[in-house]
Amino acid sequence: MEVRYHPLVRQDVLEAARKYHAVSPRLVEEFDTELKASIAKAAENPLRFHPADQGFRRANLKRFPYHFLYDVQPGFIRVMIVRHHKRHPELGLDRR
Repeated sequence: MEVRYHPLVRQDVLEAARKYHAVSPRLVEEFDTELKASIAKAAENPLRFHPADQGFRRANLKRFPYHFLYDVQPGFIRVMIVRHHKRHPELGLDRR
């Protein structure tokens, strides 16, 4: 299934990457790898991850305290936000 991204997702990922880069450039690569793998799993089976607010689905990363919300549409999923678990739960829910 095709994956599309909300335009602000790039900023979300860059913000997380900056934090991890300050600790270790290797962590940035590992975060990126895990995020891409989780998005690929969501694309393979869009109903795999549990429902969240506003009709989105939420996929938690295993190694990192981040998750992403995505919307399931006919023929594609759209990643709406990548955020830290401690961010306000309503952050990004207004993205369309």
